[in-house]
Amino acid sequence: MTSVRGDESVRPTQRDEVAAAGSELLGGPLGRRALPGTGRLTPVRVIVLVALGMFALGMVQKLPCYNGGWFFGATSQYVHACYSDIPHLFAGRGFADGLIPYFDRLPGDMEYLEYPVLTGLFMEVASWLTPNGGEIVQREQIYWLVNAGMLMVCAAVLVVCVARTHRNRPWDGLLVALAPALALTATINWDLLAVALTAAGMLLWSRSRPLRAGVLIGLATAAKLYPVLLLGPLLVLCWRAGAWRAYGRCLTGAVASWLVVNLPVMLTHDPSGFHLREGWAKFYTFSQERPIDFGSVWLLLSQRTGNPLENANLYATLLMLLGCGGLALLTLYAPRRPRFAQLAFLVVALFILTNKVYSPQYVLWLIPLAALARPRWRDFLVWQGCEVLYYLGIWMYLAYTGSGDKHQGLPPEGYQLAILVHLLGTLYLCAVVIRDVLLPERDVVRRDGEDDPSGGVLDRAPDVFVLGRAPLPRPAVHFEGAPRVRWGAVRE
Repeated sequence: MTSVRGDESVRPTQRDEVAAAGSELLGGPLGRRALPGTGRLTPVRVIVLVALGMFALGMVQKLPCYNGGWFFGATSQYVHACYSDIPHLFAGRGFADGLIPYFDRLPGDMEYLEYPVLTGLFMEVASWLTPNGGEIVQREQIYWLVNAGMLMVCAAVLVVCVARTHRNRPWDGLLVALAPALALTATINWDLLAVALTAAGMLLWSRSRPLRAGVLIGLATAAKLYPVLLLGPLLVLCWRAGAWRAYGRCLTGAVASWLVVNLPVMLTHDPSGFHLREGWAKFYTFSQERPIDFGSVWLLLSQRTGNPLENANLYATLLMLLGCGGLALLTLYAPRRPRFAQLAFLVVALFILTNKVYSPQYVLWLIPLAALARPRWRDFLVWQGCEVLYYLGIWMYLAYTGSGDKHQGLPPEGYQLAILVHLLGTLYLCAVVIRDVLLPERDVVRRDGEDDPSGGVLDRAPDVFVLGRAPLPRPAVHFEGAPRVRWGAVRE
């Protein structure tokens, strides 16, 4: 890996006007003669400390609910914007009663736990660490605290992986650590487990370890469905670079690790033979049968038109397939092969924009991808501002609908505006990433002399297949202070 200037990493306070302005709170931008990372407080350690501090602030924000909002009064947890699924599902999914996920049938309509297997195991382990004695309210509080501690470890792993994925840009991990949406949504659900595993898989891919990267992507997919989408961009990128062996190893690792986790729960045996266990399949059937729900473009259209949009599944699938086809064409037509992080962000954002539901914690899926795809503070904070507004909007809307005739909160028209803000914020970030793909000289990562630091075997690899023109040679290296070389030119 070629560094930008000797062995120094990129300093955001010297390249980003927003980062420079924000650094005034801590004494101003780093000086030219400063030697960062030479003491105990290396960039990665600073980023981890900041992330843990922000995570703790997010826990403090949940304090009104911890002190009673989850348990007493239907709308208190919405008014204080501190709702979490974790304490409610402790009893609601049988963990308080010692039921085994996927094997024991639950009382009520849900019947089985509606989460993927690795997430179910995470929830089960947290229940083992929760004492059995005491009142149920106290046990739910402890269960949330145990899960919060485990999720804090996931947050630390996440920021370390992001900081190390781009070797010369460790400070990009600070975007993740300081993301307000991360602090607000980290303990709503268990998504951080899949997010951390995905980030670890991307780190290993960037280190040219495709088999190990695939193993972690498979484990992430066993915790949440969205990480499997990353195999699509990798397919097209490896196609363009001719890196079929690397892709095959990654795919093999992903399939193998997913099966290792799922097969023990997926199959059951009776005298008639092996068949799929109904409890294991609950996550997939629930996702398919679930109607349009909060935060989606489909709910916005349904509320505005009065049409229930019963075929939203079909519409969402078609839009997702069309969007993936468009991303494949973008990859094969782009003047330089897009960076892996750029396509990873775009495909997950496409899934979020077309999905039937957008829960507030889904923003966690995009935060690390956005930090790697477009490490510019202005764009990142614009998008985060939109997500924070949506976070407040959905809870105020639920307070409105749950307050009976009082209607205290945000009416439907206000919530529809919050959905629109979320959609436009995500589309804005997608637009600037696509612009970077089409105009590589605008990409802040490539302006510093990199090609694809998250690409592993793809980094500086020549093209072997493109559409509409001859393949380009290996990208030239540009060092700061040296004459700029046009992308695709051969440096003598």
